[in-house]
Amino acid sequence: MKRLSFLISLTNNDNDYQQEQAAAAEKAARRLGVDVKIIHANNDPIVQSQQLLQYVQDSSTAKPDAIMFEPAGGTAFPQVARAAAAAGIGWVVLNFDVDYIPELRRQFKVPMCSITSDHEEIGKIQGMQFAALLPNGGSVLYIEGPNNSSAAKQRSVGMNKNKPANVQVKTLRANWTEESSYKAVSSWLRLQTSQHSRIDLVGAQDDSMAMGARKAFSEIAESDRARWMKIPITGCDGMPKTGQAWVRNGSLAATIYIRPNTDLAIETLVDAFKSGTMLPDRKVTEPESMPSLAELAATGKMAKSAKV
Repeated sequence: MKRLSFLISLTNNDNDYQQEQAAAAEKAARRLGVDVKIIHANNDPIVQSQQLLQYVQDSSTAKPDAIMFEPAGGTAFPQVARAAAAAGIGWVVLNFDVDYIPELRRQFKVPMCSITSDHEEIGKIQGMQFAALLPNGGSVLYIEGPNNSSAAKQRSVGMNKNKPANVQVKTLRANWTEESSYKAVSSWLRLQTSQHSRIDLVGAQDDSMAMGARKAFSEIAESDRARWMKIPITGCDGMPKTGQAWVRNGSLAATIYIRPNTDLAIETLVDAFKSGTMLPDRKVTEPESMPSLAELAATGKMAKSAKV
């Protein structure tokens, strides 16, 4: 059998989770003896669509055996998926729920599936983290991903389902990067209303965005800086060298571990090509609170006692 070649399209290369996705893919490729080419969309769905179409339709570009990608916007490019399948190219959608795969699999005999984190469950865990860290309730500054992201929407739905009624949420939006969150929070802090806002916790849908908020707080006028820097901050992704490290050193109060899935996608595709194994339409990986919710509850009780 010829050496397999896979194209991997990620949303950007400025986010720690996306960087870990790339590292996991390269490690799996070396282990399994396949070639991978990794490209980035710079958070632009139009750019991503054009990039993928080039590899599907351009006769001067070597066609991969399969494409896996994490959508940069609110669509997973069903027309590009159809073109890829018609060209005999496998197709794996990462971290995004799609409804077109079963139909395409009936028409084309190429490996196709989606592999995703359970984003609503991620939001539910974050809502429970808020409850543990704010046993008396309070106000959360919540930093969401972009409004065209299904992952961001599902995480918000889950968070609102599980947060206590006595926890109020003020929402800002950023674009899955530290810099975008830093700009959003800095702009909000310059508003007169923010000076009179009581914020007890910051919750971000991504660790990089959580650290962007922390950076913005660190640049507040010295008279107010200490108050803002004491606010607990939580994130999501929990990569070992970033989110987990930031929890250990106290920069973050908590994160949620979301395992990279490019390696799982590569393993799944290799099995399908070598053995003809039929892929499931959808695979789901489960998130995990770090620290555990029980440990966070103990932290929240200690903070409550200290204020009494």
